[in-house]
Amino acid sequence: MNVAPLDRAFAWILQTEGGYVNDPRDPGGETRYGISKRAYPAVEISKLSPDDAKAIYRRDYWDACRCSELPAAVALAVFDAAVNQGVGVAARLLQKALVLAEDGVLGPATMGAARAARPDEIVTRMVVARWDRYQHTANAATYLRGWTHRLFRLQAECLGLQGAA
Repeated sequence: MNVAPLDRAFAWILQTEGGYVNDPRDPGGETRYGISKRAYPAVEISKLSPDDAKAIYRRDYWDACRCSELPAAVALAVFDAAVNQGVGVAARLLQKALVLAEDGVLGPATMGAARAARPDEIVTRMVVARWDRYQHTANAATYLRGWTHRLFRLQAECLGLQGAA
């Protein structure tokens, strides 16, 4: 199976999320590399190193979403959704893209269906579902344009991974 390495996915997140941000409009509060103070109150965000951020991403997002078991393009799409919208949401978005029951559990049925389906179709369906979800988010007026740009870039990156497979 072609696996999207965590290193490549982490590089995508660093590029997408950027460095240190403390936007008062962001409910996550202070963030660095996409790691928020709200989600990790014990972490000194302003001093978070890339290696520490990568360890968090591996444990709490990549491994939690079983990304190493997915085709490269799907792994990146699921990982990015988990980072941006939460692991449970990412699981349900994947299940929605696969037209499965949306229980948020990445069990054998979901993982098997994800490996059997066309990655480009899964990615496209996930991007559309994320965009629809974003429109109904409380702070869409502030961030929808950036989120939409993120999704277009993500889809291009995922399709590039599939083409390289």
